[in-house]
Amino acid sequence: MCRRRTSFFNETMKEFYAPGPDETIEDLQLGGLRLIQKKNGFRFGMDAVLLADFARINPGDTVADFGTGSGILPVLLAGRGKGRFYYAVDCQEDMCALAERNLAMNGLKGCVICMDLARTDEGGLPRNLDAIVSNPPYAEPNAALASPSAAKATARNQSGDTMDGFLGAAFRALKGRGRLSMIYPAPSMLRLMSRMQEHHLEPKRFRLVYPSESKNANLVLVEAVKDAKPGLHPMPPLIIRGQDGDLTNELKSIYHMNAESEDGPNSAGEGQGFEPDQSE
Repeated sequence: MCRRRTSFFNETMKEFYAPGPDETIEDLQLGGLRLIQKKNGFRFGMDAVLLADFARINPGDTVADFGTGSGILPVLLAGRGKGRFYYAVDCQEDMCALAERNLAMNGLKGCVICMDLARTDEGGLPRNLDAIVSNPPYAEPNAALASPSAAKATARNQSGDTMDGFLGAAFRALKGRGRLSMIYPAPSMLRLMSRMQEHHLEPKRFRLVYPSESKNANLVLVEAVKDAKPGLHPMPPLIIRGQDGDLTNELKSIYHMNAESEDGPNSAGEGQGFEPDQSE
C-alpha cells in the first residue's frame, strides 16, 4: 500500500526536508536536484548513475524502482527526463521514510511502498507499469562478509530468495512488453539472464562495464522485456577509465561533466563497487 504520495508535499515544509544530525544533503549537480543520505548508512555510488543512464524510459512512463534505498534512482531518472510517476519500493522502514523525503524535496510525483518483495504476495504493488529499474543486492547468500551495519547489509547482500522475489514481482507488475533494467556483477550475468527467462522476462540488451581498458568487466547492465521473443543485442562496452587513468569522455557525458574536466564524478557514496576490480 502506498505510504504517501510525494506530490502532496511542497517547498513550504522545510522541516520535512532538513537533514538530521546523522544525515547529509548532496547536490547531485543535475538540474538542481539534491539527495539526503545517512552518514553511516548505505550511500549511492556510480552503479545507480550508470543504470539511470542505461534504462530506456519515456517521459510519460510510470516507473517502479525495486530496492529504492534513499530514492536515488527515481531522482536521477527524473533529472534525465525519464518517467512521469515513480513507485519507490523498499523493505526497510527507515529507507522508505528517507525516500519519501527525497522524492518530495525534488518535486517528483510518486509513491513510496514499504514491502519485502521476497516475502509478500505483492498485493500493494501497482500493475501495468511501463518500466522497472533495480540495483539489487549483489552478494549471493554466504558469498560475502556481513556488513556491520544492518542497513548496509540489507543493501549489499541477497537472501536466498531475494532475486526470485524481485523478478517474480517485476513480471506481475509490468504491462505486456514492459521493460526491466538492472545492474549486476558481470561474472553472474548468465545466471541473472537465466533467472529472468524463468520469470518470462526475456533479456534483450546488455552492456558490460569495465573499470579500465586493462581490467575485466565487473558489472553488466541488462534490459529484459516481459513476454518478448528471444533475441539478445550486445551494446558497446562502457569503459570507466582510459589508458591514461583519466575518466573516459563517455563517462563524463553520463555524469554531465565537461569533457575537459579532470575532476572525478561526485557520486557522494560508496555504491556496490567498481574499484578495485572484483573479478580478478
